[in-house]
Amino acid sequence: MHRRDFSRFLCFGVVVLLINCSASENAEVVTCSGIVPMRHREDKISITDFGGVGDGVTLNTKAFREAIYRIEHLNRTGGTLLYIPSGEYLTGPFNLTSHMTLYLARGAVIKATVDVEQWPLVAPLPSYGRGRERPGGRYMSFIHGDGLHDIIITGENGTIDGQGDIWWNMWRQRTLDDLVINYVTILAPADSPNTDGIDPDSSSHVCIEDSYISAGDDLVAVKSGWDEYGIAYGHPSRDITIRRLTGSSPFAGIAVGSETSGGVENVLAEHINLFNMGVGIHLKTNIGRGGVIRNITVSDVYMVNARKGIKISGDVGDHPDENYNPNALPVLKDVIIKDVWGEKVQQPGLIKGLKNAPFTGICFFNISLGGATGRRNLPWQCSDVSGGAVQVSPLPCSELTSSQQIGACSSSF
Repeated sequence: MHRRDFSRFLCFGVVVLLINCSASENAEVVTCSGIVPMRHREDKISITDFGGVGDGVTLNTKAFREAIYRIEHLNRTGGTLLYIPSGEYLTGPFNLTSHMTLYLARGAVIKATVDVEQWPLVAPLPSYGRGRERPGGRYMSFIHGDGLHDIIITGENGTIDGQGDIWWNMWRQRTLDDLVINYVTILAPADSPNTDGIDPDSSSHVCIEDSYISAGDDLVAVKSGWDEYGIAYGHPSRDITIRRLTGSSPFAGIAVGSETSGGVENVLAEHINLFNMGVGIHLKTNIGRGGVIRNITVSDVYMVNARKGIKISGDVGDHPDENYNPNALPVLKDVIIKDVWGEKVQQPGLIKGLKNAPFTGICFFNISLGGATGRRNLPWQCSDVSGGAVQVSPLPCSELTSSQQIGACSSSF
């Protein structure tokens, strides 16, 4: 391995997924360094040290697994950086380990094999019971990890290519026993099923910055488990920052839920650019979920061509089985959405709380969501919600515009 100087390229964080770290070299750019500890890895190894070959043909699963085994078992102080040089590294799925940085050099591609026999079945996530799509096990994620911390995925605009076509086609043809696509690709066709971009699930201290996602489902969706399984698991997602994200999807741009049974709190999403969207900002949950969603702030959002600008809903998502508890009502409160500008937005907002668990503290400020020309645009719709709205156009529903409600939100703006 060439002992080049990696230090100027590193982006730091407990959990970081970045496409390009060049912005973090600029001291003027705000990063997540204030919420996650700095991690400079003195110990550095290369995938080529373990027989990795970047020719696009050689299968490198053994090399990745051996390199990560070395990181885990030598347990160097401060962790280890695994360097992936330029080239196309075909591999089956592999597990990460704690205290490591996966660093893709410019021109480096980590590419998933399309040989389904190379993908082991693993148990469903404990917070999802039988599994999100089908009963039983699920195929392992391409780059996988369970119960880990202090993980960085970064580099010089390298690529992780999950080759999702084979899975999507099996799903459409009903020849796939189970499907979990998680952190496999940032670029997926708009009609590809269940291709969320990045899903922090029962995770804390997560930083997602400077990324582009075009996918068939939500771009970023914060989750924490599914109904009674997520309630029992009891691991909330908290302290999550999403910043300088650009993308498009027929579903949501920034989403929370709908699986929120372990709770979601302290989420900041800012400087978001969305194009050709189903919903720009979507907070979603359902009866039977339980959990508390609170302290969610979304600001500085620009969207063009969306069916709905803002949607906060309590009737989204199905259930793992018929044994969910209808009395497990979610709590959704203390949400700030501000400095949002949209064009060609067919409906500015839809807020639908629960009759026995109204959404509270929903505060909007400085929002302009212009309608699409030449078509019928819907007005705001609200039910079972309280909060306030200031400088919002078109004028939102009465539940958010009374003087009493606005006063309750004044400290948030």
